[in-house]
Amino acid sequence: MLDKQQTRQLRALAHNRKPVVIIGAQGLTPAVLAELDNALSHHELIKVRVNAEDREARDTCIGHMLAELGAELVQRVGHIATLFRRNPQKPRIVLS
Repeated sequence: MLDKQQTRQLRALAHNRKPVVIIGAQGLTPAVLAELDNALSHHELIKVRVNAEDREARDTCIGHMLAELGAELVQRVGHIATLFRRNPQKPRIVLS
């Protein structure tokens, strides 16, 4: 669980990043989940664009991603969600 200071630090680190995965009309498929898992293992902090029609569908998709991947939501702005998951073998981001 991230505290407020860590969340603020991660938001600052994610600010200039572009979404690495875009979830389109097909939704959250096993292939997309595998790509997200790979991206989180490598980068630890990623942005994901969820192209769902309404807010409820986006929230459901993001919640499913978090549950499946064991990640934490750093922030969500519109269609963009910022996710964080620590890589226990090779930590890349040092949290204060």
